[in-house]
Amino acid sequence: MYNSIDVTHYNGYILRINCSQAETGIRTTPNSQCALDALAIDAPLEYAKLALDGEMQAWVDAEDSLEVF
Repeated sequence: MYNSIDVTHYNGYILRINCSQAETGIRTTPNSQCALDALAIDAPLEYAKLALDGEMQAWVDAEDSLEVF
């Protein structure tokens, strides 16, 4: 609804990741953008991990390198 992911920590802290800000500067194709959106919806913790570790571009590049045979 707000284009963000909320991660609740066990001690009550909430970390909100703005997806638009996290994806700023990421080079995507329509296919990898769709996969990134699906990741944010279906596996928000994995998305948050990629955003916080700074590995989102590497993940997107790996998605784009997959070839359908």
